[in-house]
Amino acid sequence: MSDIEKNKPAQIKHFRQILLWPLQLMPFQSSQIQQHWELLKLAPDNPWVELADEFPSDPSEFKERHYAEFITFLPYVQRFLYGEGSGRGASDHVGYGESPIKVFRRTDVAQARVTFNRGEMPVLFDIAHVDLYFFFDLDIAILVVEVYASDLCLEQAQDALFRFGRAYPPHWEPDGQAGRCFSKVEWLSPGGEVLAASDYENREKFLSFACQHRTPRLAAHWEYLLQPMVLHFSDRKGPLRYRQIEYHRMPIMGYLAVDDLRQLTRGDYVRLGLATGPGDSRTLPYSSHFLEDFETRYCYDRYREDRDGLDWIDTRTICCGHAFIFVGNARDRYFTDPESGLLSHFRHQYFLLFLIAHTHKTALLMLSDRLVVALSQLEIGNLESVKHFKREIRHTMEIFLRFTHRYWFHEITNQMQMKDLYQMCVRHLDTPRLFTEVRQSVYDMHQYLDSDGLRRQANTVIRLTVVTTFGMIGTITTGILGMNLFDDAGEPGGYRLLLFAFMFALSTALTLYTINKSKALSDFLEMMADERQNLSRKLVALVKAWWLRGKSFRS
Repeated sequence: MSDIEKNKPAQIKHFRQILLWPLQLMPFQSSQIQQHWELLKLAPDNPWVELADEFPSDPSEFKERHYAEFITFLPYVQRFLYGEGSGRGASDHVGYGESPIKVFRRTDVAQARVTFNRGEMPVLFDIAHVDLYFFFDLDIAILVVEVYASDLCLEQAQDALFRFGRAYPPHWEPDGQAGRCFSKVEWLSPGGEVLAASDYENREKFLSFACQHRTPRLAAHWEYLLQPMVLHFSDRKGPLRYRQIEYHRMPIMGYLAVDDLRQLTRGDYVRLGLATGPGDSRTLPYSSHFLEDFETRYCYDRYREDRDGLDWIDTRTICCGHAFIFVGNARDRYFTDPESGLLSHFRHQYFLLFLIAHTHKTALLMLSDRLVVALSQLEIGNLESVKHFKREIRHTMEIFLRFTHRYWFHEITNQMQMKDLYQMCVRHLDTPRLFTEVRQSVYDMHQYLDSDGLRRQANTVIRLTVVTTFGMIGTITTGILGMNLFDDAGEPGGYRLLLFAFMFALSTALTLYTINKSKALSDFLEMMADERQNLSRKLVALVKAWWLRGKSFRS
């Protein structure tokens, strides 16, 4: 390769980016299972339409790419993703049933017109899908937006990976432009009309909202995309409300078909894989010491090798948890084939891999948040608050158990490349550690409730035992003397009724007084059973049990 070719910037023949935005849904009813999608269906002017199934109902429309996607995953993951279909013998047993995933799609947004920097010409990105994923028994939703474009320069592709998925700006530049965000993003209808536009530059609006509500405000174009769902702290009315649960930067997937991979430098790969934004290809975005294990830690190079003239798929996959990037040769038919090649696998199999990994993390963060909220609302001296706390902890425990058995997977496939990349993604997201922490917290709180219940039960048994013990004295006494000690059977009815009321009040007062002294009396009975104590100390203990209020007298 000549020096001119080496210095020529790489061209991206096809660029595709999938953004995943995890959100926490706020409960709208007292039951454990919140079917948020039912509210979405009932909302007026709702642009979302439920997708009945990933697989077409007509077998003639079932394509090879559907089959390849399905057989990629292990059977229990297949049932999770697609449910269990009907067939011969299906009515004879209760199976898995439908998939717990509910998917809704809106088709009114066709393009995104993006102005990278103020004064530049905008770039049009076509929108393949805008989907909203709900999960049965989990108060989370994931917005998925897939955009694509052709013939971008490398700098534009790096910038799109870096700046597209920003829910709100982290800061503002001196000229007023939002830092690390596009200058302008506009959603366009199929006819080219502007449906919504970003307002990243509205600094005062973001600052006042954060000051008032102690939570960031979202950019206008992202709020529009989620309608009729509304931000939890916004003034807009709506029963289906959400809030941020992760960082403002959305997890992304990127696919880049490059005209000549030899033009990409190590700095280019680092910027793509870590989504750091554009920069000089001859430099690194971070220090050499920090990036010395970049290839080992983030790159999957099973098919990364320059083999001219050979039947070889020269691709590199880079995963850092929040970014999952495919880079390959645009002249390789298998890499660019949208039906059976890596482009198809990227959009379907690898997308589901990334979705499962981030569903795990989002659900665990949601469960952790529920525990924090339950603890923050607990008032020890308030009986209703204590009851509510116990109810919330038990509900969370039940949800966690169902999550573990329905959603939590250590492996999703036996295909080696998919298996390795899933483990790499999970390792960077650190979900096994998060799972262990949430499980330990849930079980600790549940164990506390169990031990507290046992303690209360033991106290009740002690009190009842004391009352029974002292009540036995009166019972035996009246049994020996007989019921005719006072022959009042011939007295007038009013007298007998009055005598009955008097004895009832006396026995009730004595019982309640005994219950009030039951702790001290329990200590007295324990001392009476202690053969090491002499009679005088036992008599003193009896006096203290009746006259000292709520104080223990044991040495």
